[in-house]
Formats: sequence, C-alpha cells, structure tokens
Amino acid sequence: MQQEASLQTGGRMALTEAERRLSAHLRKLKQQEMAGPQFPPAMHFFKARPLIQRSPIFSLLQRMPKGAALHVHSSALVGVDWLVKNVTYRPHCYVCFTQRQSVRFRFSAWKPRPQPQCSPWLLLETLRGKTDNITDLDNSLIQNLTLFTPDPEVAYSNQDAVWSRFEETFDAASGLISHAPVFKDYFYQGLQEFYKDNVMYLELRAALSETYELHGRTHHRAWSLKAYRDVAKQFINEHPDFLGVRIIFTVQRSLNLSGVRRAVKEAMHLHREFPEVMAGFDLVGREDSGRSLWYFREALSLPAELGVTLPYFFHAGETDWEGTDVDENLLDALLFNTTRIGHGFALAHHPLAKELSRKRGVAVEVCPISNQVLKLVSDLRNHPAGVLMSDSHPLVVSSDDPATFGASGLSYDFYEAFVGIGGISAHLGTLKELAINSIRYSSLSPQMKDKGLALWQSKWDKFISENLP
Repeated sequence: MQQEASLQTGGRMALTEAERRLSAHLRKLKQQEMAGPQFPPAMHFFKARPLIQRSPIFSLLQRMPKGAALHVHSSALVGVDWLVKNVTYRPHCYVCFTQRQSVRFRFSAWKPRPQPQCSPWLLLETLRGKTDNITDLDNSLIQNLTLFTPDPEVAYSNQDAVWSRFEETFDAASGLISHAPVFKDYFYQGLQEFYKDNVMYLELRAALSETYELHGRTHHRAWSLKAYRDVAKQFINEHPDFLGVRIIFTVQRSLNLSGVRRAVKEAMHLHREFPEVMAGFDLVGREDSGRSLWYFREALSLPAELGVTLPYFFHAGETDWEGTDVDENLLDALLFNTTRIGHGFALAHHPLAKELSRKRGVAVEVCPISNQVLKLVSDLRNHPAGVLMSDSHPLVVSSDDPATFGASGLSYDFYEAFVGIGGISAHLGTLKELAINSIRYSSLSPQMKDKGLALWQSKWDKFISENLP
C-alpha cells in the first residue's frame, strides 16, 4: 500500500510536520464530505456549486497559492456579471436580439449597420430607460453569456446541444470584449479575479481577434499582443508578487488548410516580434466536429521546415469517441512536439502516447469542470485523470472557460480534482505537486521558473502556518 501510495501525484513529496498536520485535517474534512447526503463531484457542477461554496475544503483551496493557470481562454476569463453590470452600462453600447434566442453587442458612435438574422440595433441606455424591471433585463443578458442553468440535464440533452450553446456564448460576448477600451479593462479585471484566487501566473489561449474603436477603426493582432503585454506590466507594477502572462495564439480547427497555413506564418512572425509575451500556437474549437491535426500536417510542419522554433500547445483527446481520427490527435500532437496536451481526456486509452508524454515531460492540462459541463463525464470520480494521478503522470489543473461555466479562477477545478478525481488518497502532497507542476510545465524561461517557484514557496509556507488546525 505504501509503495502504491508513493506512485501517485504528490506521493514522493516530503512533507514537514506542519504540512502533515494540515494534510490529516484535510483528510478528515474530505471523509465528512464523502459521508454527507450529497457528494458535489458526483453531481453536475451547476447543481454542486452552492454545496462547494459552503465546503471548508473549498475555503482552504481558495486561500492556497495555486501557482499558474495554464489552460484558460481569454474570452471566458471574467465573470459575466461584470461584463453586463459594468461594460453594458458604458455609453454607446448597442444590442440586437438574434433568431437563435441570443444577443449581439456593439459599441458605436452611431447606429451600427444591420446584422443578419438579428433584430434592429437598440441603444441599451434607451432600452433600460423604457424597461420597468432593469434587473430582469440584466439577468436575461447575463443568461446569454453563460451556460449556467438550474437544470442542465434538461437544457443540454447531448454534446451537440451543449456545444451549440457554448459557442453561442462566445459570439454574444465578442462584441463587448473586442471593443478596444473594454479589451484592456476586461483583461485587467481577469487578472484581478485570478490574483484574488491566489493564482500568480497565466498562460492564455487567445484568438487575437480584430479589436475596434468607437468610430469603427480596427486594430490587428499585434495591437492585441501589445495590449496584453502593457496591461500585464501595469498589473505586475501594482502587484509585485504576480509573475506575469503569456499568450498562446489560437485559431479555429474548422478552418481550411490554407487558413491554418496563414495563421502559422503569422504565429512565427508574432513569436519573433514578441518573444516575451507570445508563448506559441494552438488550434481550438470542438475537436469532434473539427479537422484533425493530421489534416493540417503541411501547415504545422512549416516552422520545422524553415528552421524556426514555434512551440505548440495542442488541444488533443478532448473526446470520448475512441479510435476516431479525432482520438488520434493525441499521437499527432506528440509527433508535432507539443509542449503540453490540452485536456487529454482520452489519454488513458493510448498507452504509447501516455508513455511518450511521460518520457518527454509533456504535461496534460486537466480541466475537470469543463469536461463535465461539456458532457464527456458526468461523475467526476470517473474522470480518466484519476488514472493519470494514480501513476504520477505529468499534469496540471486548469479551468478552461471559468466565466462560461459560472466558476472563477482555479479553486473550483482544484476542488473537483482534489475531492472528486483524486478521491480519499489525494492529500496535501498532491495539492503541493499540482501547484509546483503549474510553474514547472509552464513556458517560462528557466530563470523565471526559479523565481516563480521561490515566490510560490514563500506563499505556501505562509499558507501552511496560517491554516494549521
């Protein structure tokens, strides 16, 4: 039993006397949670959230220094309440209502051009002036920006239904987030939310979509990268214990080959121009309905053919369809020397890919809540990352699209990974290794990793001393 325990994530972590005491306390809390009438990781997150918020384990995890968030999409970074209650109250914000029961937003100095399959544009300020119940209006706007619903099993009967709605939320939010002044405020607010949750570094997947000004002028990708760099610098100046942000440039896997070839060329250029902020490249979107990595092999081979370094961070194995082309993305991701694997939900079915990723130190970015909400697994005790954790496979915990799921920061996903996926055998050493992994497997330079680990260790020691039972 001791031998087996030593193989799991955190099993070889040497713990101090104080850490062992806190670990024993956590175990007791976990046993109480498991003995309760409702076990949150076995329930859909939308129903489990209020139970998690009342959990003493969750409260501890919120205070715990979690290191880095390495798999988060830039357009689902900030709580949707802030988007509606702050951003949509700014002047010149227009809204239209689509035929698919959603909304689109646009900031404009004059009435925007009509949008296909959308009602005429209305100035939100005017609409609120004519509305008796502004709270109801705001709540209906919030509902369009999140998947959160009281009865998810009925609202989303299958993966097609939930993905359709999921993609719709990003379309709804894009008109707000891509307005240039909002873009910077939104990113700053996102950093605040993660910093408040004791996260000290982020690697963001970002499409670097075109941003626009009030009078219609647009900015391209380099402007967005500069904005990310400048806002991050400002945030670090105000919060010296924050390590920074790097961007993984993404495009949709629904693009054709020439579209991805253009994107890879642009990614190489941006990586050369902004080496400190641009981490690499990835393909995003629903894997099951998108094109495989093999389909894009000519485009993805370009950097190597040109002798250029462009790190890849591929989403791969975010599927439960074993043996399909999509399922084989895991092997192709490794053949293209991916730096990390996004989700890797199917990795347990691929012994060779599992062995290769371990040998090469290619960590899997596990996003428990995302996998559950998007209907890959219903009970998180059955999440395949449990197999990876029992064998100390390189992995990190992240939150993917927290705002869309009604979560924030990393604590909710850490709770699901620690209590649900890790089960009773996951202990304080597990949490410690997962936090250290997030810096170890980041794209930071060796010097910055050393700085980050030293900074994290001082925060961790403080956390232990302040939370002893």
